[in-house]
Formats: sequence, structure tokens, C-alpha cells
Amino acid sequence: MPSSKPATVLRAAILIVSTTAAKDPSTDTADTTLRSVFESDGRGQWDVAESGIVSDVVTHIQRQIVQWADTADDAVNLIVTTGGTGFAVADHTPEAVSPLLHKQAPGLVHAMLAASLAVTPFAMMSRPVAGVRNKTLIITLPGSPKGASENLQAVLKMLPHACLQAAGASSRALHSDGVKKLEQEAGVGSGANSGRAGGNVHSHGGGGHHYVPDHSHSHGGHGHSHEGHGHGGGLVRHTKPSENPKSNDPSLGPSRRHRESPYPMLSVEDALELIKQHTPAPEIVTEKVGHELVGAVLAQDVRASENVPAFRASIVDGYAVVVPKDGNMKGVFPVTSVSHAAPGEAKSLKEGEIARITTGAPLPPGATSVIMVEDTVLVSKTEDEKEEKQVEILAENVKEGENIREVGSDINEGALILKKGDQISAVGGEIGLLAAAGVAEVQVYRRPVIGLLSTGDEIVKSNRPGALRLGEVRDTNRPTLTSAATESGYQVIDFGIVSDKAGFLEDRLRYAMRRADLIITTGGVSMGELDLLKPTIERSLGGTIHFGRVAMKPGKPTTFATVPVKDNAGERVSKVMFSLPGNPASALVTFHLFVLPSLHQMSGVSPAGLTRVPVILSHDFPLDKSRPEYHRAIVSVTKDGTLSAASTGGQRSSRVGSLKGANSLLCMPSGTEPLRKGEKVEALLMGNIRSDV
Repeated sequence: MPSSKPATVLRAAILIVSTTAAKDPSTDTADTTLRSVFESDGRGQWDVAESGIVSDVVTHIQRQIVQWADTADDAVNLIVTTGGTGFAVADHTPEAVSPLLHKQAPGLVHAMLAASLAVTPFAMMSRPVAGVRNKTLIITLPGSPKGASENLQAVLKMLPHACLQAAGASSRALHSDGVKKLEQEAGVGSGANSGRAGGNVHSHGGGGHHYVPDHSHSHGGHGHSHEGHGHGGGLVRHTKPSENPKSNDPSLGPSRRHRESPYPMLSVEDALELIKQHTPAPEIVTEKVGHELVGAVLAQDVRASENVPAFRASIVDGYAVVVPKDGNMKGVFPVTSVSHAAPGEAKSLKEGEIARITTGAPLPPGATSVIMVEDTVLVSKTEDEKEEKQVEILAENVKEGENIREVGSDINEGALILKKGDQISAVGGEIGLLAAAGVAEVQVYRRPVIGLLSTGDEIVKSNRPGALRLGEVRDTNRPTLTSAATESGYQVIDFGIVSDKAGFLEDRLRYAMRRADLIITTGGVSMGELDLLKPTIERSLGGTIHFGRVAMKPGKPTTFATVPVKDNAGERVSKVMFSLPGNPASALVTFHLFVLPSLHQMSGVSPAGLTRVPVILSHDFPLDKSRPEYHRAIVSVTKDGTLSAASTGGQRSSRVGSLKGANSLLCMPSGTEPLRKGEKVEALLMGNIRSDV
């Protein structure tokens, strides 16, 4: 197969035939899915130059196709339609397209149907047509994004040759080097797989029927996890890993699925770098100042809206006075008014008069200083004995401004009080500062909403009454991860438990992506025949898996992907998806190690991820021979002020007990000899440090 990029880039157009999508484009996902197929499987030969949505009406479909195919100078090479090819009353695409064709292309129709029929007899319920109008090749695809992408994959590698011929290229020149050369250039071969030009095809003519055998996979401490924990020794391999660019194709059955992961083993550092690269930038929103702001990160500098204090105020209980020029305040003075720390008009004060004043109260007009109550003696009271009448002041050398808090002495109007990037803590200091300075609302980075689901037919709700049946496992991951995410300040939407059936999983993931910004799944990421998350992400959702294995213990099969979707405004965006292992310890460790940095980046928190601190080992720690380990541990402060780390016990990835009390992950290297008591390692803090004092 040639490795260089082809010189000719062909122009394609995608036409969505859907009355629903024509009314609300945000409901369409087929456009994004087909673009992904052109990009991932098109070998750099395609530019999707046009796209559109029309109702399932014959005249509407024909009008758009004619516009694209009949423009002499700017006609596209290929038009693919999706939708309207079934037997429903409203399905009119074949009837709209067929009269427009100048040449039929039954071979392409046969290739799509043959590939689909290899999977399910329901493929015969599809009515595709294909052919040429003027110099443009036109193909109709099923309406479901899955069926459309798979039918396009079945013929995509052959389409450049067809389009070049339709555009007027010389057949003699194209075939001059023989069919073998054409097959090599197209990336296809004759023989057993000649009918599957797209490779890895399991299309169906718009139907949703899948053969799903029984299985068991890792989740909640059960199944066939291959992380190497608690199996009486290291795993034994007799062959070397091979390269394979994509996940299992579930439709091919157990005999043809991968015997090893096709994803390269990445270091934790490389995995974190990929997460950093592909996590979307934070979005700025305006929020009111209140307790809901706790945990948010400011997206802009904040300045005070007013002076604090806004008036001259006393900082002591005492008497407001007008200081004479000589500063001598000794003598007996009449108390002419009282000033409390409450709003209201104050009587002006003259020299020789004093006003009783409380801490924080505004100074009466004319007052220049405050004498502390400790520097006075009560002389007389009013007749009702409720107020003071005369007070003797014992102070001399009094200066103006004593015991007074001047306007703006705490905060000046317009002063910078918080900076962009500051995080609002739960302690209350930042909220109090904003409130005091008269700031009613601020711009912050929106915190992403998390969508959480578990996968597996063996999983049951953690609170389901009654004993477990053979093979059933209680779902510990959703409550555990919900707790961890909520403690970190993020909203979680629980999408429940999803069956190990590709159609169910795809539907639930699409639903979750419409409501959440970041998706977390657990289970289904290992090598079992029905570990379907990776195939569903790549093959059904058109997503990109950036890594599918990490050199770490626990959590080796952790998967990070992005999936293209349309937001509410119809714009294409990428949603982040983390597929974590099913074993409880693996899920929690990888949440803190990988998911949390992505959440932090999306919400403006810097630095992203858990806080790292050096700790001293309180006992010997065995090491894994081949992989770095993130050991669940308890970090505490000792009497001499150092941080000490003790293991929570057995570290098997399915061992729920290893989570109890853990407030840190120790970053342990791989090695054959244990780390000894007293050695120093780094710890990632998941919770508050304990005290041994």
C-alpha cells in the first residue's frame, strides 16, 4: 500500500435526509460520523466540501443533489445520502435519486449489501441505489449513523477510482499497469476478502440486530481481568505483542477477534500529555456570588465595586469627639447623641460635645477622633437612667484620626481584589471578600458535568435487596466514583447500568453525551469478546481512542477517547470519554490519576491533578517487577513533623478493602527488590492528611 499522500484530493458532499433533523439540526449525528469515516478510512483522498440536511421529500432531495452535481465548474466528485432507504411510508430517497442517475452502479450496491448480509439477513430490508449523474457519483446509505458508516466503509477504498473515471479520466491510462497495481493503490486485495473492500465491515441495512454470545468480563472484582493482581504470580506470555490499529470488530465473532490489545502500551506521563492535548478548553460563564461559587476558578481579574468601609467608622467602643487644636481632651463633656452600627442619620457634632459610639458605627458629621471607653469616667445619667448624660475624658495630646477606620482603608473602589485563575475556596475568605467589596457576580470557568455509567450484564445495583445469584456483582464503582467526583466539586449525572449489547451501549452513550460534558464508564475495556466499549467508541460513535493501555498497576486497560458531537447551537465539538477498568481499585485510582486532571483543565484549575508531596515509608513495600504501581496508602503527620505512609493492605485491583482509609496514592517504581522502611517516595494526595501526634 503506498504510503505517500495521493496527489488528487476528491470533493465529497454529505446529504442528511431526515424530516426531524431538518427541523432540529442538533438531533443529527450522521454528518459527524461520516466525516470521521472519510478522515480515518479515506487515506487522505477526500475533502468533505459540502453538507446539508433536507426533509424526506422527493423534490427537496432532488433539488439539493442537482445543485451539487450540475454545477459545471464546482461539481463535487461524490454525493453520499443517509436516510430514507427503508420500507417506511416516509422513506423516499431511492425514488428521489434513481431518476436523476445517468448511469447505474449495481456493483457498489451489491458490495454494500453483501457486506451487510454477512452479518444479518435483515440487510435485505435496505434499498440502496448508486450511480453517476454528469460527473458525480451518488450513493445512498442507511439512516442510522452506524449503518451509514459501515456501508460507506464497505466501498470507500474503491470510490476514488470510480470518481476519477466518472470525472473523465482515461480508462486506458488508469488500467495501464494492470488490476494488481490498482488494488495495491486502493489498499485492497483479491481473494478471500475481495468482497470486503472497506475492511472490518459489519454493516446492516439500517437494522439493529446483533448476535451476542454469553461472556464474562472484568468488573467489580470479578471476571477475567488481565492486570496481574492476585493470580499467584506474574502473567506468562509466549508471544510478542503485534501491531493492530483498531479495536475488535464485535460482528466477526470470537474466532476472529484480537488475541492481544491493538493499542500501544503508554507510560503514565505520555497518557497524561495526551489528555492535556485533547481535553477541551474551559468555557467562561457568569455566576452570582454565593456559596454555589465554591470550587469555581475565576476567568478574569475582579476589582472592588465600592470602598470598604464606605464611611468613616469607629474601631472601638467609646466616644466620638472634635479634637481641639491643642489636643487636650481632659474634662467633663455632655453626651449629645449615640451612634450605633446601624443605618440612620447622625447628628452633627461640635467642639465641646461628644457622642457615644460603638465599634463599627459611622462617625457623626464633624467628629475627628474617637476616645476609647477605657479612657473615660461616667459622671451622670439621664433622668430615666437609660443613657449617659455627662462623661469625663482623661485623655490629652489627642490627635485627629485616632481609633477611626477611614473610607476605603480596607479596600479602595476599583482595587484588584482577586486575580484570574484564583479558585474560590470553601473556607469562605474569597466569598466574604467579594461580598464586602460589593461584587454581585463574576466570570468563572464553567465546571463540566460528568456522565457516569457502568457496563456489564453481571452488574446489579449496589442496594438491590436479596442475595446475589451466581455470577452477579454489586456495582461499587458508580457510588464510589460519584462520591469522589462530588467531593472534587463536580456535578454527576448517573446513567445507570448498561447491558453488554452494542446497540444498548451506543444508545446510552449518545444519550449521555447530549447531557454531560465528560463521560466516565467502567468495565468492558479488556480483551473479552463482549468488552464492547472500545469498538463502540471507534466504530459506532466515530470517536478517536487516544490511548487504550497504560503501563501501570492497577488500571492497565484504561482508555481515553474523544467523540465528535454537535452542541445545542449545531456546532461540532469533542466530548471527552474515559473508559475505566471495572475492578473497583482500578476505577478509583485511574479516576484520580487521569480523569481529575482533565476535569481540572476543563474548569480552569491549575495545576491540574492531585497534589504531590514527599513521604517516608513506614515499612517495607514490595514492588511490581514490570509496571509502576500506584499503591493505596494512608499518609499521616508524625510527631517530628514528617509525612509517613503506610499501606492499606493487599493491592489486588479487585480488592475493595484496599480503598478503606486510603488518602493517597504512592508513586512506586517497578523493580525486583522492595523499597525499604525509611525510604522517600512521592505521594498523590486524595484526601486530608491524618495526624499521629
